Amino acid sequence: MKLRKIAHSRTGDKGNTANIAVIAYRPEDYPLLEQHLTAVRVKEFFSEIVRGEVVRYELPGIGALNFVLHEALSGGVTRTLALDIHGKSLSSAILEMEIPDR
Repeated sequence: MKLRKIAHSRTGDKGNTANIAVIAYRPEDYPLLEQHLTAVRVKEFFSEIVRGEVVRYELPGIGALNFVLHEALSGGVTRTLALDIHGKSLSSAILEMEIPDR
């Protein structure tokens, strides 16, 4: 199933680093996120743009995972020629990731 079926997301940026939070709609879906949404899978999913490491932070109290994508914005807002200079579309893109059904 598509990740968007059980979660929503938000994105932020600082320089050449993007930050993506994936938040489960329901607390009972958080374990699925925890199990299937790894830093390795996120790095593979964004392999065409992420040049650095991907770090995952777990926030079980709010049912969320936060990913920090280093070297992901082509140098940052003041240096890139990318159309999405802040990486805001990354939050929509990650929700297209497939994860196993319950």
